Amino acid sequence: MSEFRKVTDTVSVAPQITADDIEAAASAGVKLIINNRPDGEEAGQPSNEELAKVAADKGVAWAAIPVTSGQLTFEAIESMSFALRDAEGPVLAYCRSGTRSCTLWALAEAFTASREVGDILNLGAGAGYDLSGMAPTLEHLYNSRA
Repeated sequence: MSEFRKVTDTVSVAPQITADDIEAAASAGVKLIINNRPDGEEAGQPSNEELAKVAADKGVAWAAIPVTSGQLTFEAIESMSFALRDAEGPVLAYCRSGTRSCTLWALAEAFTASREVGDILNLGAGAGYDLSGMAPTLEHLYNSRA
């Protein structure tokens, strides 16, 4: 089972999940799972389609916002912000290690000016992710919206 790391009261991130993780997430009240991992990134990785079907069977909404490691795009940030905004309850986002998902969450928060950058950095750190290297980018996104 993957470890779900709580970033906020409504957002958790995780490394690669399985069907069992989806069941655990549904039991914990997760209403939306966001896949930030492209299909075929690693041999043996479950496909987006396969996991989305399991989520649907469990009554959990699914969003695919695949991001290739090191290649975050504005489109992905915008898509993540919309998915988080429109979620009808707690969200679990995952990728290979959880780092991309936490990074994308942070960028989406700054993009929508939902939280101040210091709060974003502290929440990321509380979940075990050092986002301090992205502080200038977060500041830029936040200041362009605030």
